[in-house]
Amino acid sequence: MNHYNKNIEQIPKTQTNPKPAILEGLDTKVDNIKSIGNHGVPDMPSNIHYLTIIGHIEGHMVAPPQNKSTKYEHIIPQLIAVEENPKIKGMLTVLNTVGGDVEAGLAIAEMISSISKPTVSLVLGGGHSIGVPLATASDYSFIAKTATMTIHPIRMNGLVIGVPQTFKYFQKMQERIIQFITRTSKVPRKEIVRLMSETDEIANDVGTILIGNEAVEVGLIDEVGGLKAAMMKLKEMIQLNENMKNQNNIQKNLQ
Repeated sequence: MNHYNKNIEQIPKTQTNPKPAILEGLDTKVDNIKSIGNHGVPDMPSNIHYLTIIGHIEGHMVAPPQNKSTKYEHIIPQLIAVEENPKIKGMLTVLNTVGGDVEAGLAIAEMISSISKPTVSLVLGGGHSIGVPLATASDYSFIAKTATMTIHPIRMNGLVIGVPQTFKYFQKMQERIIQFITRTSKVPRKEIVRLMSETDEIANDVGTILIGNEAVEVGLIDEVGGLKAAMMKLKEMIQLNENMKNQNNIQKNLQ
């Protein structure tokens, strides 16, 4: 009796069969279809970082839940990583924004303009309000033929203290934006002020709406083009940057 029980203990337990690889791949495809509506996402080159700024730019105040928003605290660490990561050779910024928090948008724009690696921006749909400096912050900018950019003065929602200091603060904030745009684009200061002050372009506000080539004609954007043109330009800039580095290294070695 004891010998029989011992033999039973020596019999190996039945192991569960691992899930076949084909089923694991099928589960992954199903998850991708549920989350993004596609069975897979193509791999991207590791030497280019793609930054998307979409919807309302959210700053210190949380945007309403029904708003599609881009949080600046998510963008800033990405920009630091682009600058610090030696594998990243360039960055493409894709814009379709209605504007938002001025301080946050200007902070992001300043960081983009101070990156040492080649940067290209592409405006798709819209680059309105504080989205204008975000578009001009890159080394080279593109706008789609049907995309628009809205230029208007600084305004604020909610409680405003009706004293001269408040309006002086608005003037200083607007001056910061004007200086940034003129520093990072070819548009003259007088033209920016004129576009901000137009009264016959927008029904419920002052300002100007520029469509596609109009933004190029005033000097705000460098070129009309889409994703193909933006990618070709960025790769060309990356190659030139790499060639300059190689030449500098050769000269240092010769010295």
